[in-house]
Amino acid sequence: MKKRKYNKKCSIILLNDDINTFDHVVISLQEICGHNYFQAIQCAHLVHHNGSCEIFKDQRELTETIYEELKEVGLVVKLK
Repeated sequence: MKKRKYNKKCSIILLNDDINTFDHVVISLQEICGHNYFQAIQCAHLVHHNGSCEIFKDQRELTETIYEELKEVGLVVKLK
């Protein structure tokens, strides 16, 4: 029996931009991805200094839902 592709895990990568504030990114990561404050701050710093950071990884279906929510609040993200 073949595994469905939705059972595979995938990731969301947050990309740096010149639009969103640091605070908006932190709050969005907390509210949408379920990060605690320190995780959100760390990811925001990594994105600011490195240009990108993996912020979420789970089953494809859940990850796609989170991805869409992040896009709706204006974050620049990509699925991997």
